[in-house]
Amino acid sequence: MITRQKAIHFLRDVGCPANVIEHCLSVERVASKIAEKIRANRHRIDIEVVRIGALLHDVGRAQTHNIEHGVRGGEILRSNGLGEFAKFAENHIGAGIPAEEAKELGLPNRDFIPRSLEEKVVAYADKLVEGKRVVPYAKAVERFKRELGDGHPALERFERLHEEIRRLTRKGDPSCTGS
Repeated sequence: MITRQKAIHFLRDVGCPANVIEHCLSVERVASKIAEKIRANRHRIDIEVVRIGALLHDVGRAQTHNIEHGVRGGEILRSNGLGEFAKFAENHIGAGIPAEEAKELGLPNRDFIPRSLEEKVVAYADKLVEGKRVVPYAKAVERFKRELGDGHPALERFERLHEEIRRLTRKGDPSCTGS
């Protein structure tokens, strides 16, 4: 597996701007904390995969900053021998995008939904980071509403993801997810 340092160098080498790398480092910190709480509650999760997936999730922003950056990121990772992390790039957008919605958005007609626990943690952590600043869940929901509209289906997906992460981290301190 690629090391943390090599992942950061990779982001620079493919042309990710410094602010994107800072964002990825912040997402890594949040995702790592969530993953550690999940593991402490005796759930199986690969914390190192979460860390590297979080670092690489926005690699597509080296080429574009629109919704297509997830697909482009998957392509970049696969073409550089890092295909095991492609789903982190592809499936983090909007707390996941189903095929029908993807097609409407001009993306390939397939699901872009985080499936593994590691992918879900990274997708969730990404929504709690604006730039490099960590925000509470409620503030992230408000941003979603402003950007997508009050009744957008992504809001429901984000809420389900939030509840799943809360359930997995809940033991001594359920506030670790920004509630």
